[in-house]
Amino acid sequence: MAASATKPPKTLYRKIVDSHTVFRVDEQHVALYADLHIMNEYTSPQAFAGLAEKNLPVRCPQKQMGIVDHVIPTHPVARGERTIMIDAAARQASNFTRNCIKHGIHLFDVQDREQGIEHVVAPEIGLIRPGMVVLCGDSHTTTYGALGALGFGIGTSEVEHVLATQTLIYRVAGDMRIRVDGKLAAGVTAKDLVLYIIARIGAQGARGYAVEYCGEAIGALSAEARMTLCNMTVEAGARGALVAPDEVSARYVAERIRDMSPEAIAAASRAWFSLKSDADAVFDIEHRFDAADVAPYVTWGTSPDQAIPVGGRIPALPGQPVEQANAVKALDYMGLEAGAAIDGLAVDHVFIGSCTNARIEDLRAVAAVVRGRKVAAGVRAMVVPGSGRVREQAEREGVAQALVAAGFEWRQPGCSMCLAMNDDVLAPGARCASTTNRNFEGRQGRGARTHLMSPAMAAAAALAGRIVDVRKEFSHEQA
Repeated sequence: MAASATKPPKTLYRKIVDSHTVFRVDEQHVALYADLHIMNEYTSPQAFAGLAEKNLPVRCPQKQMGIVDHVIPTHPVARGERTIMIDAAARQASNFTRNCIKHGIHLFDVQDREQGIEHVVAPEIGLIRPGMVVLCGDSHTTTYGALGALGFGIGTSEVEHVLATQTLIYRVAGDMRIRVDGKLAAGVTAKDLVLYIIARIGAQGARGYAVEYCGEAIGALSAEARMTLCNMTVEAGARGALVAPDEVSARYVAERIRDMSPEAIAAASRAWFSLKSDADAVFDIEHRFDAADVAPYVTWGTSPDQAIPVGGRIPALPGQPVEQANAVKALDYMGLEAGAAIDGLAVDHVFIGSCTNARIEDLRAVAAVVRGRKVAAGVRAMVVPGSGRVREQAEREGVAQALVAAGFEWRQPGCSMCLAMNDDVLAPGARCASTTNRNFEGRQGRGARTHLMSPAMAAAAALAGRIVDVRKEFSHEQA
């Protein structure tokens, strides 16, 4: 019998981990090599300070990337004129610039044409490839699983370790597979699908696991839609999210690689397609869903798993004391009651952006809904593209013009009101239809109320001035 035939079957996750294991620490931990480490201005200062204190260099500057995204203002000023007016944020950005220059790290700074959100910029410039391990001091690094790369967020102390060694002491996760059979209905998107999944398995349902998605509905998603799916899987507690590389992801990557010849890309593609779970690989937990059961989803509470179909009603209070107390607290914060409908709830703000939904496909979907229509009176609607490239492409395609004509603010790229670390902050009590990934208390501003939904649904809310089912209220053609 050939030696290869005796190897135990492995999941895609285990194959990537094993191929990047420098040495095993113990039964649960390995020293994991990182192909790429991405930093932003707010999770890296302590790491650089630690290096300076120990007089250590950055081991592999060419495998680092820096980007200013969380604190950067998004006012619609011309390129080259962006100014951080908040003193603390300005100091963070200038310190970050100084550290990147000192250590020879490529930085997308405040004025860079390609500046944007880290999880939008890295894939679009061809840095993310199947089989890679990508680390970043940001939990939504799971995004890169859409391209068959294992990405996950790390803590501040771990950032220092990665800078010094290019490795991470890593606790190996369990294996979870989520299969989605069938096809999503017209007007139902990857955002709806992931909100549905999180609502079904819970905000801690994938805690300690790396999730591999598969099934007909997953295979039918575009690369950017898969990014939305993998991006938000961390909201179920997942340590990582993966979709096995296929023609869709390989084409997306090949079209964006800057440093490989066509021949080299073709050779690499053959290796990418071999990255998949063995047929008899065993998963610790498996879930199976039917795409036909998914409708446009909207959150009603202060956790991403507190979500319902737009035509549904807020669930009755659970019987368990802890869950009941959490639901009561969430409803009180949101100004809602159990049993109430979410359809028809008035909003006064609409935010379209974030690393979840600020790519060109997302903006095309918004334009398809709002073209030729107007934002409702009394609603402030903002679009913050995910990167300079997305912004420029939207302007070339006429997407931006359609948004502006409808009454949306067309902003510069950044994280913006996803987490309100810049000056884009909602007032207390404001109710926002948002394409972001978290609806925690105070996430978009102290006392602000966030309802997560898809870009098309947020666009419909902007036009109606209330939460509505975009499929019923506004005819549109999906991008």
